[in-house]
Amino acid sequence: MKINLRVMRQAGPNAEPRLVNYELVGISEDMSFLEMLDVLNENLTERGEDPVAFDSDCREGICGMCGIVINGVAHGPERTTTCQLHMRSFKDGDTITLEPWRSSAFPVIKDLVVDRSAFDRIIDAGGYISVNTGAAPDAHAVPVPKANADRAFEAAACIACGACVAACPNASAMLFTAAKVTHLGLLPQGQPEREARVVNMLAQHDAEGFGGCTNIGECAAVCPKEIPLDVISTLNHDLNLALAHNR
Repeated sequence: MKINLRVMRQAGPNAEPRLVNYELVGISEDMSFLEMLDVLNENLTERGEDPVAFDSDCREGICGMCGIVINGVAHGPERTTTCQLHMRSFKDGDTITLEPWRSSAFPVIKDLVVDRSAFDRIIDAGGYISVNTGAAPDAHAVPVPKANADRAFEAAACIACGACVAACPNASAMLFTAAKVTHLGLLPQGQPEREARVVNMLAQHDAEGFGGCTNIGECAAVCPKEIPLDVISTLNHDLNLALAHNR
């Protein structure tokens, strides 16, 4: 395959971004998208040019590090992580534009790499439980209704990749925050901090500069783990309860 790449290059946080064109030939359709970028960087290194900086880690669709906007879509044309996207999703001769996650809360470090530590601070604000976890208890020791267990497990699948932020016109992280609130709020272990959790995590969300949610739904549409949009309703429910109890 022959692929034309248009990559947003930015030397550092304060540097001016610019689109740079690259041409690759001999790309196999069986390559993953990140393997294709590895080929690009090998070519650039051989020519003595600066390779394109991008995030990756497990390359198994688990960690969520590989965040790239591909042709205007977070993670690209398939609903998966960038590392699990393969070049067979594109055609010979295609032009592919690569950009970083765009949000003031995700400042660019270099090229396609952004600082997503804002997510860590949201988790620090309330994404935890205070009970002694210790050794794993027997499965039947703490009864959990199956509907709650299933929904908590669904929300816990969030890998904090940030695609929801990149896709949202408001650059909101509400799907991420709601997934964490929903996951813990449905389980018995999460009850002691349930009200404080939603208030504190939302306050940190806003303090980080993420936008507000207007229920457009682009976040859920691109989420590689298919976190449902209605976790935001669960967050709103918990927030209303917390505010009512603290009047």
